[in-house]
Amino acid sequence: MSLVLHRRQFMLATGALALANATLASSAWAATEYGIEMLNKDPDDKKKRMLFKPIVQVVEPGDTVKFLSTDKGHNSMSIKGMLPEGVEKWKSKLNKEFALTIDKPGFYGYVCQPHASMGMVGLIVCKGDGMMDNFESAKAVKHRGRAKKIWAEIWEQVEAEGIATA
Repeated sequence: MSLVLHRRQFMLATGALALANATLASSAWAATEYGIEMLNKDPDDKKKRMLFKPIVQVVEPGDTVKFLSTDKGHNSMSIKGMLPEGVEKWKSKLNKEFALTIDKPGFYGYVCQPHASMGMVGLIVCKGDGMMDNFESAKAVKHRGRAKKIWAEIWEQVEAEGIATA
Protein backbone atom coordinates (compact mmCIF):
# COMPACT_ATOMS: atom_id res chain seq x y z
CA MET A 1 0.00 0.00 0.00
CA SER A 2 1.39 3.39 -0.89
CA LEU A 3 0.57 6.75 0.58
CA VAL A 4 0.17 9.60 -1.83
CA LEU A 5 0.06 13.11 -0.47
CA HIS A 6 -1.20 15.88 -2.61
CA ARG A 7 0.72 19.15 -2.51
CA ARG A 8 -1.94 20.86 -0.38
CA GLN A 9 -2.01 18.02 2.16
CA PHE A 10 1.80 18.01 2.31
CA MET A 11 1.89 21.76 2.94
CA LEU A 12 -0.75 21.53 5.68
CA ALA A 13 1.05 18.64 7.37
CA THR A 14 4.40 20.45 7.18
CA GLY A 15 2.87 23.62 8.62
CA ALA A 16 1.21 21.71 11.46
CA LEU A 17 4.48 19.98 12.29
CA ALA A 18 6.38 23.29 12.30
CA LEU A 19 3.75 24.87 14.57
CA ALA A 20 3.90 21.93 16.99
CA ASN A 21 7.71 22.15 17.14
CA ALA A 22 7.62 25.91 17.73
CA THR A 23 5.06 25.51 20.50
CA LEU A 24 7.12 22.83 22.24
CA ALA A 25 10.32 24.86 21.91
CA SER A 26 8.76 28.06 23.26
CA SER A 27 7.15 26.28 26.22
CA ALA A 28 10.48 24.69 27.13
CA TRP A 29 12.05 28.17 27.25
CA ALA A 30 9.08 30.07 28.62
CA ALA A 31 9.84 32.45 31.46
CA THR A 32 8.00 32.02 34.73
CA GLU A 33 6.34 34.72 36.81
CA TYR A 34 6.59 34.51 40.60
CA GLY A 35 4.60 36.48 43.15
CA ILE A 36 6.04 37.81 46.39
CA GLU A 37 3.44 39.13 48.81
CA MET A 38 4.10 42.23 50.91
CA LEU A 39 2.31 41.49 54.19
CA ASN A 40 1.58 43.09 57.57
CA LYS A 41 1.36 39.63 59.16
CA ASP A 42 1.93 36.07 58.05
CA PRO A 43 -1.39 34.25 57.51
CA ASP A 44 0.33 31.02 58.62
CA ASP A 45 2.01 32.45 61.73
CA LYS A 46 0.36 35.50 63.32
CA LYS A 47 3.51 36.18 65.38
CA LYS A 48 5.44 37.09 62.21
CA ARG A 49 4.82 40.68 61.16
CA MET A 50 5.99 42.94 58.32
CA LEU A 51 7.32 40.36 55.87
CA PHE A 52 7.74 39.32 52.27
CA LYS A 53 6.35 35.89 51.45
CA PRO A 54 8.20 33.91 50.33
CA ILE A 55 11.26 35.41 51.94
CA VAL A 56 13.59 33.57 49.51
CA GLN A 57 12.60 33.13 45.86
CA VAL A 58 14.72 31.08 43.44
CA VAL A 59 14.39 31.97 39.76
CA GLU A 60 16.03 31.41 36.38
CA PRO A 61 17.29 34.13 34.03
CA GLY A 62 14.37 35.74 32.20
CA ASP A 63 11.86 35.04 34.98
CA THR A 64 9.78 37.84 36.45
CA VAL A 65 9.18 38.51 40.13
CA LYS A 66 6.06 40.49 40.91
CA PHE A 67 5.88 42.20 44.30
CA LEU A 68 2.19 42.06 45.26
CA SER A 69 0.69 44.83 47.35
CA THR A 70 -1.34 42.40 49.45
CA ASP A 71 -1.37 44.75 52.46
CA LYS A 72 -0.99 48.53 52.30
CA GLY A 73 2.07 50.50 53.38
CA HIS A 74 4.83 48.51 51.64
CA ASN A 75 7.27 48.78 48.76
CA SER A 76 10.27 46.90 47.41
CA MET A 77 13.72 48.41 47.12
CA SER A 78 17.08 46.87 46.28
CA ILE A 79 19.75 46.94 48.98
CA LYS A 80 23.07 48.58 48.16
CA GLY A 81 25.80 45.95 47.83
CA MET A 82 23.32 43.11 47.39
CA LEU A 83 22.93 43.00 43.60
CA PRO A 84 25.00 41.26 40.94
CA GLU A 85 27.48 43.55 39.20
CA GLY A 86 25.85 45.62 36.46
CA VAL A 87 22.28 45.16 37.71
CA GLU A 88 20.38 48.42 38.16
CA LYS A 89 18.95 49.21 41.58
CA TRP A 90 15.18 49.57 41.95
CA LYS A 91 12.67 51.23 44.23
CA SER A 92 8.96 50.63 43.78
CA LYS A 93 6.18 52.98 44.79
CA LEU A 94 4.34 52.51 48.06
CA ASN A 95 1.17 50.38 47.80
CA LYS A 96 1.81 49.48 44.16
CA GLU A 97 2.53 46.16 42.50
CA PHE A 98 5.96 46.07 40.95
CA ALA A 99 7.35 43.61 38.40
CA LEU A 100 11.06 42.90 38.10
CA THR A 101 12.52 40.75 35.34
CA ILE A 102 15.65 38.98 36.51
CA ASP A 103 18.19 38.51 33.74
CA LYS A 104 21.52 38.01 35.53
CA PRO A 105 22.40 35.10 37.84
CA GLY A 106 23.24 36.06 41.40
CA PHE A 107 21.83 37.17 44.73
CA TYR A 108 19.38 40.10 44.92
CA GLY A 109 18.70 41.52 48.39
CA TYR A 110 15.69 43.78 48.87
CA VAL A 111 13.82 45.60 51.63
CA CYS A 112 10.55 47.38 52.33
CA GLN A 113 11.87 50.88 52.97
CA PRO A 114 9.27 51.87 55.62
CA HIS A 115 9.77 48.61 57.53
CA ALA A 116 13.52 47.96 57.14
CA SER A 117 14.27 48.14 60.85
CA MET A 118 11.41 45.72 61.51
CA GLY A 119 13.15 43.12 59.35
CA MET A 120 10.99 43.28 56.24
CA VAL A 121 13.67 41.98 53.87
CA GLY A 122 13.97 39.25 51.29
CA LEU A 123 16.22 37.55 48.78
CA ILE A 124 15.91 36.55 45.14
CA VAL A 125 18.42 33.98 43.91
CA CYS A 126 18.86 33.67 40.15
CA LYS A 127 20.44 30.36 39.19
CA GLY A 128 22.96 30.07 36.35
CA ASP A 129 26.58 30.65 35.37
CA GLY A 130 28.14 33.29 37.58
CA MET A 131 25.48 32.98 40.28
CA MET A 132 28.05 32.83 43.08
CA ASP A 133 29.93 35.94 41.90
CA ASN A 134 28.19 38.25 44.41
CA PHE A 135 27.35 35.69 47.12
CA GLU A 136 30.09 36.67 49.58
CA SER A 137 29.68 40.43 49.02
CA ALA A 138 25.88 40.22 49.45
CA LYS A 139 26.30 38.14 52.59
CA ALA A 140 28.82 40.65 54.00
CA VAL A 141 26.44 43.64 53.85
CA LYS A 142 25.73 44.95 57.36
CA HIS A 143 22.13 45.38 58.54
CA ARG A 144 20.56 47.02 61.59
CA GLY A 145 17.65 46.33 63.87
CA ARG A 146 15.58 43.22 63.37
CA ALA A 147 16.82 43.00 59.77
CA LYS A 148 20.17 41.74 61.07
CA LYS A 149 18.48 38.70 62.66
CA ILE A 150 16.26 38.05 59.62
CA TRP A 151 19.26 38.13 57.26
CA ALA A 152 21.05 35.57 59.43
CA GLU A 153 17.96 33.33 59.09
CA ILE A 154 17.82 33.89 55.32
CA TRP A 155 21.47 32.93 54.83
CA GLU A 156 20.93 29.83 57.03
CA GLN A 157 17.97 28.84 54.83
CA VAL A 158 19.98 29.40 51.64
CA GLU A 159 22.78 27.16 52.91
CA ALA A 160 20.48 24.51 54.43
CA GLU A 161 18.45 24.15 51.22
CA GLY A 162 21.59 23.98 49.07
CA ILE A 163 20.57 27.09 47.15
CA ALA A 164 24.08 28.56 47.34
CA THR A 165 25.74 26.02 45.09
CA ALA A 166 27.34 26.84 41.78
